[in-house]
Amino acid sequence: MTIFPPDPNLEALRLELSRLRAARGLTYDQLAERSGLARRTLIEIEQGRTIGSLGTWHAIAHALGTPLGDILGLMCHGHEPPVPPAS
Repeated sequence: MTIFPPDPNLEALRLELSRLRAARGLTYDQLAERSGLARRTLIEIEQGRTIGSLGTWHAIAHALGTPLGDILGLMCHGHEPPVPPAS
């Protein structure tokens, strides 16, 4: 039997981007310059119009000085922890 994981909480992910950017007092232009990403890309992610690639999130995490795992871990916000398979 295949057990599928719950859908990722992409809302928590985009809200964390918004929160971190605001907490650091960064504009979209400043975050774009620090991350090497397009301003439009950051806006689209933060407004929930696109998800962004793993490479995009890696650049964002470095630009914000936050561990990537701390950001991506939010995709599991509200989920039950995975249960290891029985041996």
